[in-house]
Amino acid sequence: MKRSEINRLISEASEFFKLHYWTLPPNAAWDVTDFGLNEWQKVGLVAVNLAQEPEYCEKLMYLRGGMEVPSHCHRVKKEDIICRVGQMKVRLWSSEKMANGHPVTTKRNGVPLEVMSGSPIKLEAGERVTIIPGQYHTFTSIANQSIIGEVSTANDDENDNFFADQRVGRFSSVEEDQSPNPIPKFHQSS
Repeated sequence: MKRSEINRLISEASEFFKLHYWTLPPNAAWDVTDFGLNEWQKVGLVAVNLAQEPEYCEKLMYLRGGMEVPSHCHRVKKEDIICRVGQMKVRLWSSEKMANGHPVTTKRNGVPLEVMSGSPIKLEAGERVTIIPGQYHTFTSIANQSIIGEVSTANDDENDNFFADQRVGRFSSVEEDQSPNPIPKFHQSS
């Protein structure tokens, strides 16, 4: 992934966060990835780690319409994926084989829900889905742009991401075609 693409996505996400009154903490940790596939317009994610503690994590994520986070699971982490702005769809499977048409149990807005694996669960702004350890999942924005929240148990991006497609990697290599932009700072000061 080119540094110019990373810079552009951070700027775009920052402006969209500001437009929707999301204030980031000072020194927010940005994470932009194309999952090693060099197709960030289709497979990519812009995330900001808001809180990273041994017991819990909170992230704010940005997706352009059509960008998808590839199918993966966590063996340890349990998470709620929350549509904050826009619309999104989430798909779930009980194994990496991603066989469609089998019952999968989850929670939508805290209420137990059984869906068929691979079937999209559409989330409007404010809605959430709970993903348990071992449950393969993918999500995408179906609006032009979306803000997505994640609240989870401890996050370990290096050791607790298992992708269904073996070509996928959690982190991107970066081609330094320009200097990194200064990290946007737009928290409110008193």
